[in-house]
Order: sequence, then structure tokens, then C-alpha cells
Amino acid sequence: MKRSGGISAAGVMVVGIVLTGLVAAAATAAEFAVFPATAGQEYPDIDGTVIVWQQSAAGGDYDVHVVDINDPCQVWHHVIGNTSRQQRPAVCADSVVWQEYFGETGSGDWDIMLADISDRDAPAIYPVSGIIGNDEVMPAIYGNTVVWQDGASGDYDIYGADVTYPDIPMEFAVSIPLYNQQTPAIYDRTVVWEDDYFVDWDIYAADIRLRNKPTEKAVAAFAGDQRNPAIWGDIVVWQDDGFGDWDIRGANLSGDGEPVEFAIVSDPAGQENPDISGHIVVWQDNRHGNWDIYGYNLTTRREFRITSHSASQINPAVSGNRVVWQDNRSGRWNIYATVLDAVDAAACTAPPAGDVNGDCRVDFNDFGLMALSWLDCGMEPAAACEP
Repeated sequence: MKRSGGISAAGVMVVGIVLTGLVAAAATAAEFAVFPATAGQEYPDIDGTVIVWQQSAAGGDYDVHVVDINDPCQVWHHVIGNTSRQQRPAVCADSVVWQEYFGETGSGDWDIMLADISDRDAPAIYPVSGIIGNDEVMPAIYGNTVVWQDGASGDYDIYGADVTYPDIPMEFAVSIPLYNQQTPAIYDRTVVWEDDYFVDWDIYAADIRLRNKPTEKAVAAFAGDQRNPAIWGDIVVWQDDGFGDWDIRGANLSGDGEPVEFAIVSDPAGQENPDISGHIVVWQDNRHGNWDIYGYNLTTRREFRITSHSASQINPAVSGNRVVWQDNRSGRWNIYATVLDAVDAAACTAPPAGDVNGDCRVDFNDFGLMALSWLDCGMEPAAACEP
């Protein structure tokens, strides 16, 4: 295992433009720059009030930036950086993971690192996986489990590690068949990824409750490509070009049968890079000629537009009712965010008794479903069904 080359901290900062944006967001759900900078900011992730991203530095370097916007009067900002590159961060609670390049360009490799930020004054850095000569990239984290894409192009595999004790990570294989398994995502004990074992890209999942024998199954293995999966609870979402352009589709993994697939958005334009948190799905969408961020409420089954600026907004991430993305409205990539309004983020807190289709309202759609089963009876013996 290889060790990190060190960490630098920007400490606690309070920036007027950030505070203004946060107050506006809380009141009006306006968009705001999270921590604006002249350097490029890319690939954000969010969990609760903690936001992470990669930011360019001198000499082609990248560092990982972390902010906690919980207190708009005392925004905590921390930089994870050294002479090597830190990229593609992900966050869950007080753990931040990223891929880090060790060695000279062209002769080194990528490893997975973790920062415990529970002590805001002194975050601790740990190596998660650092096999010499192997590239470990695209990490994701949930709870005490980190997963990543491991190997070389043409034969990437999915590996994971239990980081309950981060100084002694317990590594295990998730999926290691031939060809490529890559871009993993994780929720609880379910890992999903894209897989080209059958020539085109499909979505697969594994239950990792038994770390020495994950149970694997296909989620979406249809014609065309299914890529960039994300997962929350039993719901997996991905981008799908099975109908000629990129759409967003999902599947419900609950139950013992095959996953139940459903469409989220199938506009003729392109929809890519989905993310999901609870009942909210977000993605980037170019139906207006540039990339915007859109959302979909799985409970109300309503689509909504999140950004409408003429510049491009890409790579969204969502946590609860907060959405972050990469935005070039200032002529360079910065990380922006918003708080969804109450209607867009509406949740079903009191399901009506007559709600058959699960959209938290009773209407003719429910009546139609009930009519399809009118006078059906499932009792055993059948004679008990007689009036």
C-alpha cells in the first residue's frame, strides 16, 4: 500500500458572495455559486450540507475541495492537495474519498484515498487501495463501504473495501469477470455498475452482504447502451440509448423477481449523467440547445426544470432537496447549487387509502386500475369467492 503525500488546509473561511447565495437559496430556491474561484471546479458530489469537487491547481494539478454549508455565517472550507493529482471525489457523512495519482505522469498509477473530516480542525487521511501498477479510480462511498473501478482498460473490475477501521481497510472483490465493469455506485449493501460483458453496456448489481460471495444480477441488459448508474434504496437510475438517443430510465430492485424497469424521461434531446436521492432524480438535459439541469419527482411523477441559464450546467448531484452541478456561466467551470422548492420536492407523508398506483393522490387512474380487477378473488379454495 502507498501513502498519501500530505494534506493542506484552507481552514475556515467566510466569503460574502457565498453567504449571499446561501441566504437567497434558503428563501427563494435561487441558484448560487458554492465557493466561486478563478480556477476550474468540476465533478461535484453532495451529502447533506457537505459538498466536494475537484479544482484545478498550478501545473495541471487537481486538488479536492470540501465545504460544509450547514452554517451560512461560518462556511467551513478545506483543501485536500499536494503535488500529486486528487480527482473525482465522493462524500458520505464525514467521509470523503477520491482517486489520487502517485508517481511521475506516465509511470505512476491511481489509488483510492479517504479523508475522515469528523474533526473539522484536523481531518485524517487514509489509503484505501493502492496496488502498485494498478489503477483504482471512480470511487463511491456509502456508510463504511467504498467501491471503485480497478485494473486496466479492457478489463476493469469492481472492488470494494470495508473502512469501518480506516487505518486497516478490508478489501474484497465485487465483480471480476472478463471485459469491463466500471463506474460503480453504492447504496447500503447494493453496488451497481456498467458492464460490457455482452459487447454493449449494461447495468448490473450485486448484493455484498456476504463479502466473500456477492450475489450478482442484471438490472438492465437491453439493446443499446445503459450507462452511468446511480442508486438510492431499491431504485437504480441510468442513461439509456436503446431508443436512439440518451434517455433516463430506472428500475426497482425490491422483491425476488426481475427488476421492474420504468421510464423517467424520454425527450428527443439528450439526457445524461443521472443521480438520485430519495424520490428525486436529477440529470443534465440539452433539449434547449445547451445543457441544463432537470429533475423528476418519483412520488408525484412530475418533471421540473432546475436551471435555465444560457450557459451549460452539467454533472449534477442531489442530496435531499439540495442539488449541485458544474456551471460555466462565468466563462469557467464553477460549482453551483440550489434548494428545490416545496412543490418540486414534495413527498407523500399521508398516502390516501384509495391510492392504487402510488402517486399519493386518488383519481381516475386509480379507478381504472381497480376496474381492471373488479370482482377478482384470490381466496383458496375458489369456492370461498362465491357471494
